[in-house]
Amino acid sequence: MRLHELYPFPEEYAQRKRVGRGPGSGSGCTSGRGNKGQNSRSGGGRPAWFEGGQMPLARRLPKRGFKNPHRVVYEAINLDHLLAAFPGATEITLEAIYERGLCKAGAPLKILSRGDVAVKVSVEAHRFSAAAVEKITKAGGTVKALEG
Repeated sequence: MRLHELYPFPEEYAQRKRVGRGPGSGSGCTSGRGNKGQNSRSGGGRPAWFEGGQMPLARRLPKRGFKNPHRVVYEAINLDHLLAAFPGATEITLEAIYERGLCKAGAPLKILSRGDVAVKVSVEAHRFSAAAVEKITKAGGTVKALEG
């Protein structure tokens, strides 16, 4: 017998409370909710953020800054990580990167410059840092920036 094989016997489990099953059960009629009031109603009670009627924190604090609804968030991959995932490859497409799980499928991708490029390789992504482009082209490779 191992530690992960231990379990409580079925009779040691706490029985769930069966409410609303008549006065003989001890939890009939109002089902243990008491008489009337907010907490006796369905959907009753207060939300966790309720502050007793005082002005809520979210409304007491000032609004700051600007949230751009059109902001594009890029997934970033460094060259060393990319080339380690495709050893000996001459062409790295966006679909291949998605298939390997290096970034979320469908997310826009940016290639960053950490690492060295020793082989001629063609890389496809949405964006490239200037240093990454320089390293890839210096090794004789090409970069293809996609739309979107």
